[in-house]
Amino acid sequence: MRKILKILVSVLAWLVLFLSFIITMLIFSSNKNNGISSFLGFVPMKVESDSMSPTFAKGDLIICKTVEDVRQLQKDDVISYWTIINGRRVLNTHRILSVEDDGVNISFMTRGDANSKEDDLPAYQSDIVAKWTGKNIKKGGVVMGFLQTKKGFFVCILIPMALFFLFELYKFIFTIIEVRREKDVELDEAEIKKRAIEEYLAEQKEKDNKQ
Repeated sequence: MRKILKILVSVLAWLVLFLSFIITMLIFSSNKNNGISSFLGFVPMKVESDSMSPTFAKGDLIICKTVEDVRQLQKDDVISYWTIINGRRVLNTHRILSVEDDGVNISFMTRGDANSKEDDLPAYQSDIVAKWTGKNIKKGGVVMGFLQTKKGFFVCILIPMALFFLFELYKFIFTIIEVRREKDVELDEAEIKKRAIEEYLAEQKEKDNKQ
């Protein structure tokens, strides 16, 4: 039972380290890529409004995938792209209503599922970032947003990683102590056997001298 518990704790520790590594990679990649996180082609995004409700809502985390060929996009796909809203360049995620392709340039008319009219500006091929995979995590964007803060990174990433390395250090020291203890036991047993043999030989010698 004790051995099984040790294995479970070790697996949990490695799982925490792996998750911490993934989250760290996402955070650093977002800092280097205009706020867009990317890992192995997958792009997690925090939903900033309810324009796509009920498909997904504000605060959710949607999982998108980078688009290698925009010509493979079609009507009803949900895409993330750069656009201008209220004079600001922002990342938007809406559904494709129609595709305009003149053989050279391609653009997409989009609309949020909760909106009554299409977006004012089309999404141009150079502004396409990713396509939604259909996967989303309820309120996961809130968690992701917290992790991207200094406090969240410290509490959820640095502390678990520090605890992991302390745990591994404890295991290493404990293993060394156990190995030394086993060696000491072996030496003690060898010493006991040696003394027993010496005592036996001494008794035999004493008997021989008496005879």
